[in-house]
Amino acid sequence: MPEVKSMFREVLPKQGQLCVEDVPTMVLCKPKILPLKSVTLEKLEKMQREAQEAIRRQEKEASDPPPGPE
Repeated sequence: MPEVKSMFREVLPKQGQLCVEDVPTMVLCKPKILPLKSVTLEKLEKMQREAQEAIRRQEKEASDPPPGPE
């Protein structure tokens, strides 16, 4: 990449202090993607679904009479 010559020449003092002004600026970072549901909440919902399915199965088995010898 070719360097561009500036109109101003850099001057460094031979005695004394060199003062550099650093202006803080805002830096934008990548956004952090957060899950809509936490892992714990998903586990709890899965456990609840499984418990409800087990209750439904038990209710269905209780309402259906077992086939007996007839």
